[in-house]
Amino acid sequence: MKEFLQELAVQRWDDHRFYHHSRINQSLHLLSAVSFVVAYGLLFVDPAWAAILAWCVSMTSRQAGHFFFEPRGFDHVNKVSDEYKEEIKVGYNIRRKIVLMSVWIGLPLVLWLEPSLFGAIDPAEGWSGFVHDVGMAWLALGITGLVFRVLQLWWQQSLRTGLVWMTKILTDPFHDIALYHRAPLHLLRGELIDPMQHVRPH
Repeated sequence: MKEFLQELAVQRWDDHRFYHHSRINQSLHLLSAVSFVVAYGLLFVDPAWAAILAWCVSMTSRQAGHFFFEPRGFDHVNKVSDEYKEEIKVGYNIRRKIVLMSVWIGLPLVLWLEPSLFGAIDPAEGWSGFVHDVGMAWLALGITGLVFRVLQLWWQQSLRTGLVWMTKILTDPFHDIALYHRAPLHLLRGELIDPMQHVRPH
């Protein structure tokens, strides 16, 4: 358990220092984290709407921060290239995220064209039924994406690394709230990039 927690701390630290320099990105992660926590609670009430909230608010705000606001050039804080960071990333790097988000966007279209999902489910009745089916499909996609990457990491590195990453992903909303709750205040002060003084070698 000690080694598990140590690896979890390393994955969290690397995620912060490599991929969250932009204060806008940090602020969007705060929004994402809060909505994810709400979605976690909603899972026990209405799983379909929990998935809709998670994908349409939590994931879009989270990934927008990475795609549009996070610096992608040479990382002068950590003295590494963007290519290096993309290569070593434990979770979903930009390329993997593009694939995942493309499937997310494509699922409603598939359900619209094939309401029974090729015989796998009962066709939805009406608009509310369609929305429910989309939500459940997105929930299944989230679970599949999580399990698939754990299996990949098990194959490429170790089962523990995969389970540590899964634990990190599932607890990120709570960790991000603690880590980035002051990011909007820094933005209001005009600070677009975190100086990362706590990361820079002394």
